[in-house]
Amino acid sequence: MKNKTNVLLVCSPYYKNITNNLIKGASDLLNSNAVNFKILYVPGALEIGPAIKLILDKSLKKSLFDGFIALGCVIKGETYHFEIVSNESSRSLTDLSLNYSIPIGNGILTVSNKDQAIKRSDPKQLNKGADAALACLSLINIKNNTKYE
Repeated sequence: MKNKTNVLLVCSPYYKNITNNLIKGASDLLNSNAVNFKILYVPGALEIGPAIKLILDKSLKKSLFDGFIALGCVIKGETYHFEIVSNESSRSLTDLSLNYSIPIGNGILTVSNKDQAIKRSDPKQLNKGADAALACLSLINIKNNTKYE
């Protein structure tokens, strides 16, 4: 009998209400698929990738989690910092996924303004937390299956 799927939501609460909406969307989807999950908070979007790497390093033989979901929000400001945080947080997640063959759903919003963030995080609208959870579960399924059509 297969063990139940375990996923870790790694969340940046920098924009707390936005992140809470993303968590709600992701957790609702995970609960509806009977997936176990835990939540880890880190200070910002740039810390999500390193946190996942540290967790992977702690469990070298058998990962504690079948996949990860990155949740947070970066809103464009007046400086170049937006581009750095957006690009580097995404790059770190892609690198980790490819280098460790670990499923990661990227739900870090990168938006121009708070209205866009609210719309993309609202569980009743375009909730990207649920989308990131669905992406993670899809990758877990690909990793665990040996038969493809």
